[in-house]
Amino acid sequence: MSIVKIHTVNDYVRQVGAEALHPLVSVVHYNELPEVRHSVNSYDVYALFLNDGELPELTYGTMRYNMQRHSLMCVAPGQIGGSEAEPTKASGWALLFDPALLQSTPLLRQLQHFNFFYYSTSEPLLINDNEWQRIVMLLNLIRDELRTNSFSEHLLPIVRSALMLLLEYCQSFYSRQQKSQSKGQSGVLQRLENLLNDYYARHLQDQNGLPTVRYCAQELCLSAGYFGDLIRTATGENATLYLRRFVLNRANELLLSGRSISETAYDLGFQYPGHFTRIYKQHFGITPTDFLRQH
Repeated sequence: MSIVKIHTVNDYVRQVGAEALHPLVSVVHYNELPEVRHSVNSYDVYALFLNDGELPELTYGTMRYNMQRHSLMCVAPGQIGGSEAEPTKASGWALLFDPALLQSTPLLRQLQHFNFFYYSTSEPLLINDNEWQRIVMLLNLIRDELRTNSFSEHLLPIVRSALMLLLEYCQSFYSRQQKSQSKGQSGVLQRLENLLNDYYARHLQDQNGLPTVRYCAQELCLSAGYFGDLIRTATGENATLYLRRFVLNRANELLLSGRSISETAYDLGFQYPGHFTRIYKQHFGITPTDFLRQH
C-alpha cells in the first residue's frame, strides 16, 4: 500500500487540485473540483472531511468507514487513512489546519479534549440537515476570510474563532452519537462481558496478565478513548474501574469455590498475591482473608 505524507495543509490541497488559501489552514469544496484523486494519507495536520455523497470505502488505522450522506470524519496528526480507489467526482468539504495555527492560544490545549479526533468505530459522525448547514456556513466564512482578508491583522483571530465554534459543534455531534450508541448496551457492555469471560476461558491471563482497557477496546474495534467514554456513559464509572470490578467479582467466585488467595491471584492474572490483596482491599475495604472469614 502506497502512503502519501501530508506534512502541511497545502500538501493535501495540491494533491486534490484545490486552491491554496493559507500555509496553516485551508478549505476545500469538492463540488468545485472535476475529480478527486484518492490516496491513503499519513497526516501531520488536523482535518475534517464533510461528506455529501457516496464515497469509496475509507480505511483509518485498522478500521473501515462507509461514509454516508451528511457525515463527518475527523483526523488528527499521526493518523493514517484514506482510500486507493480510482479518481471520482466528490461532493462535500474538507477543512485542514496545522497545529501551529493555534500556537499560544487556549484552543491548542483544548484540542486534546476533543475526543472526536480519535473516534475509531466503524461509523463516522452523522449530522442532520440543519447541522450540515451550520457547518457549511462556518466553512464558507473561513474560506471567504482567507480569500478576501489575507493581509488583515484580524484574519487569524477571526479564523480561530470560527474554528473553535466548528469544533464545539463537532464535540456535540460526538457526544450525542456516543450517548445514543451506549444506550444499546445489549451492545457494548454485553460484548465486553463476553470478551472478558472469553479472555479467562482461553487463559490469556497466563501470558498477558490482567485484561486492560487497551486490549478490550482493540478487541471491540474501538479506540481506547471512545471505549472509555461508552463505559462511563453506560455505567457512571471509568473503564479501568469497570474492569477491576469484573476481575474482583470473579475473585470472590474463585475464593468461594475453594481456591486459595495465591491461586486466585495467579488465576486472575496478578503477578503477585500481595498485589492482588492490596487491590482487593482498596476496592472492597477488606482483605480476601476477611472475606473468607465472613463466608
